[in-house]
Amino acid sequence: MLKQQDMPVATEHISSHPFPVLVVEDSAVIQRQLEIVLGREGFDIDTTGDGNHALELMNRRFYPIVITDWMMPGMDGPTLCRAIRKKQTPGYVFIILLTSRDSREDIVQGLKSGADDYVNKPFDVSELIARINAGERILELEHSLKRANERIRKLSITDPLTKCYNRSYLAERMPQALKTAARYGQCLSIMLFDVDHFKIHNDTLGHLAGDELLEEFARFVKTLIRIDVDWLVRYGGDEFLLVMLNTPVSGAADLAKRLCTGISHKSFTVLEKKIRITASFGVTGIDMSNGAFRVTGDALIGSADRYLYEAKKAGRNTVKIGSYSGEQVAAYLRAGPS
Repeated sequence: MLKQQDMPVATEHISSHPFPVLVVEDSAVIQRQLEIVLGREGFDIDTTGDGNHALELMNRRFYPIVITDWMMPGMDGPTLCRAIRKKQTPGYVFIILLTSRDSREDIVQGLKSGADDYVNKPFDVSELIARINAGERILELEHSLKRANERIRKLSITDPLTKCYNRSYLAERMPQALKTAARYGQCLSIMLFDVDHFKIHNDTLGHLAGDELLEEFARFVKTLIRIDVDWLVRYGGDEFLLVMLNTPVSGAADLAKRLCTGISHKSFTVLEKKIRITASFGVTGIDMSNGAFRVTGDALIGSADRYLYEAKKAGRNTVKIGSYSGEQVAAYLRAGPS
């Protein structure tokens, strides 16, 4: 347990800056000066006088800005810089070295250790704040780039019409899901389903109506599934695939039956008209608890496709269920639907 003197000292103010700051300074006088000066400017500050303790604090809270003294007992500033750079952090850490060393060699050494900037002691308050503000601009740019990359990434794995995942996402995630299930001895189930007679609806009402129907259909399905756990994929046309992690076939079958009933009882609004539809479902899954089963994503989807075909053959608006069988699926794929 940390002693009272080991706890970070935070100034009492409402922060007007987006990033918390960690000050690492062994001089109590300078530490207090920084608390007052930066606190007055609206920074959210924690302080410590020890490099090792600074690393402990960073394990508890992420500090995107670190201001550290160069000369400290135990771990000095450059060593702390190197340690921070080796850490796995949620984002970039902008580090400013406070130093009375001002030779070219010392400056180069500090920057090589991982510092982004330095301020000479005794420091000028306006200069220090200006350099912190420059660090904030760099961090804001990093955040903007991350958000932009995340948007691009999301677009690359999302079907633009239904906002479900696309087949690229499926190809990327399915092998990972199977490995996880095998490693932890879990179940994994999938559900393949589509709108019954979708081509008739599409041809009768028009392609715009068909698109709107698929959007409404996907929205309704999302209301009944674990949207933050399982993943719904637009597999192609009006066909959708739901991958259910750590779920036995019995649980997947119960969900498929609820979906099948819910869809048949719902009125879908398409071009301001109410229409009724049904859907057919093929459900399969695998239990990895014995640790001996090996299966590919394509084989598992082939199994679900087999049961979906059986649901169509049985008159549609129904659910067909079965555990994965490699031999059955291989024979089915060789022969093709009859």
